[in-house]
Amino acid sequence: MRVALLGVRGSTPAPGAGFVRYGGHTSCVAVLPDDSDVPRLVLDAGTGLRGLAALLAGRAYEGSIILSHLHWDHVQGLPFCPPLDHPDSRVDLYLPAPDPLAALTQLMSPPYFPITPAGLHGRWRFLCSAGGPTEGYEVRVAEIVHKGGTAHGIRVEGGGRSLAYLPDHSPQLGSPAAEDLAAGVDVLLHDGQFRPAEQALADAYGHATVPDALAFAARCGARRLVLTHHAPSRTDDELDILAKEYREAEFAREGDILTI
Repeated sequence: MRVALLGVRGSTPAPGAGFVRYGGHTSCVAVLPDDSDVPRLVLDAGTGLRGLAALLAGRAYEGSIILSHLHWDHVQGLPFCPPLDHPDSRVDLYLPAPDPLAALTQLMSPPYFPITPAGLHGRWRFLCSAGGPTEGYEVRVAEIVHKGGTAHGIRVEGGGRSLAYLPDHSPQLGSPAAEDLAAGVDVLLHDGQFRPAEQALADAYGHATVPDALAFAARCGARRLVLTHHAPSRTDDELDILAKEYREAEFAREGDILTI
């Protein structure tokens, strides 16, 4: 199993010269099988979803997308990804909502957006998030602590390897379900948006500081911690400083492919 990091920024995209090395696109990762560069499973649909086109080399997307939650920085890429909005696409979109289509329509409809989800090309299904087999992987989701509506952590297993994806999470507030998702995982891709001095902000917005994420990974027995959802104001140079200070973790970079 491999994981392509298509978007690792949080809250809002961060363009500009100071955000080139770590990337400015918001949350999106694609799961790649060992024997192919064609993804069939994508986690989140932030602006980083645009990077899916390069992986597919002009092909339409056929697979599933699982949304951790419905905040803008995790869904904004959906109508701007040509391999999805394509006559030949097949997309199963999983949302953490009892009525998935109604929830997405609230975010994507006039006057806030020119079309509704029904205006997307291809074959789309809007499904309530649930665990079980998905595109050949074993997927488990659970509600975790994050402010502003239901948010899910996601665990993906395949080929004897495991990934836990918790890009927006407040582990400092206690979350047994999240610890269960991440228990013994090979790679934990986790929220690390804030510095220790910003703990009050992390608590207020439902996120984690880097030490919060490190403590959570240790409690769960995660073998490898990769921090994501970088603050939109955190420049490349500032992230370099954090990476030198906290060598126990890796800091996600847009465009990297993690081998699990």
